[in-house]
Amino acid sequence: MFNSNPPKQGSLLLSEPFMLDPNFERSVVLLCEHNEEGTIGLILNQRSSLLLSDVVDMDVADFPLYIGGPVQHNAIFYLHRAPEKIENGKLIYKDIYWGGDFEKAVFLINEGILSTTEIKFFLGYSGWSPGQLDEEINQNSWAVHNEYSTELTFLTDGEDLWKQALISLGPKYAHVANFPKSPYLN
Repeated sequence: MFNSNPPKQGSLLLSEPFMLDPNFERSVVLLCEHNEEGTIGLILNQRSSLLLSDVVDMDVADFPLYIGGPVQHNAIFYLHRAPEKIENGKLIYKDIYWGGDFEKAVFLINEGILSTTEIKFFLGYSGWSPGQLDEEINQNSWAVHNEYSTELTFLTDGEDLWKQALISLGPKYAHVANFPKSPYLN
């Protein structure tokens, strides 16, 4: 197996280096929910060409939107580490919260009180039916990371985030981070 850590809420899923599904190529997914009803996660490292201000009426234009996954691209989701500023977020892992008062978040951004190091926005999400993710893990599609620095969550360089997450899993995985995207081109 790529690794044997069990997935849980707050886990990072790291795609294997040669994953063929273009939705998840070299992806890092934060699991926001994982239970008997299935799994919901957000891809942390697939930045879109859009900014938050392209889809939400706001003054500040420098907040990027990420593709959270292939499901429900017409909905905005977000992660933050500002529970004292944004109420009703759900604690996912250590100091990472999912959702909360969206209008308040936009207000705080417009006022310059929230920065891109505290909040990250996504179009859509990733979802797995009950047992589906476990099957994909058993097929070595994903490595599961359960003890990581929350700083990884807010990195903005997609390829670097995937590599740093793999390296932080330990020496067994560090060499995988250097695999070329297309080994047949070497």
